[in-house]
Amino acid sequence: MLPPALLRRTLAAAARQALPRAGPQVHLATGPRQNNGIFYEIRTYDIKPAKMKEFLEVVSKYFHFRTAHSELVGFWYSELGAMNKVLHIWKYDNFAHRTAVRHALANDKDWQGKFISAALPLVEKQHNEVAYLVPWCQLGKPSKEGGVYEWVTFQMKPGGPALWGEAFRAAINAHINTGYTKLIGVFHTEYGLLNTVHVLWWNESPDQRAAGRHSAHEDARVVAAVRDSVRFLESQQNMLLIPLQCSPLK
Repeated sequence: MLPPALLRRTLAAAARQALPRAGPQVHLATGPRQNNGIFYEIRTYDIKPAKMKEFLEVVSKYFHFRTAHSELVGFWYSELGAMNKVLHIWKYDNFAHRTAVRHALANDKDWQGKFISAALPLVEKQHNEVAYLVPWCQLGKPSKEGGVYEWVTFQMKPGGPALWGEAFRAAINAHINTGYTKLIGVFHTEYGLLNTVHVLWWNESPDQRAAGRHSAHEDARVVAAVRDSVRFLESQQNMLLIPLQCSPLK
């Protein structure tokens, strides 16, 4: 049997061997978020061909029953990049808030009887996502009412903002700083297709948007930032959106 002092030293050495070895730290988090529970539900509906006019009339007549329950950020229909689509964004304080709203809507006789009963037969497909504003972006507003919105969807490589966030932010800031377009919001998905980022821009008109895009393509600052970010990009798609009268973002 070992002497007590030697036994203590042997056990201490064994304990040190069992400790994790120092080395590079692996950060599993996908990146920072806003420091509150606020999130946005993005709903996209495909409307049956030839039924868009009728659907928009139903929205105009009855949608106030829906906005009585929670905050609508914006409601648009697609003009270019997709056909027969509408997109609306809802703001929630947290998931319990959304659950309470959905429960109230299910029991709202006006909403169910007037809007849902009339609108559902006109809808071909529904899709929703939950997204957070990226932490370096606050939800903006256009400088004036009118104009058009561009909804750009970026499918990024797996890994989250910890992998591509810095390069993506630099590309967005390059567009902001040059003043070619107005940023409204940058949304990163939590539910839906992951590693998706939606960017909402505003321009006074489609022609102003086209002129700004042409200028951006010739601006070395924008080109350099975009070239650095595209190495993390899988695909991208955009739509030109027109706001409805009920949309707070007009």
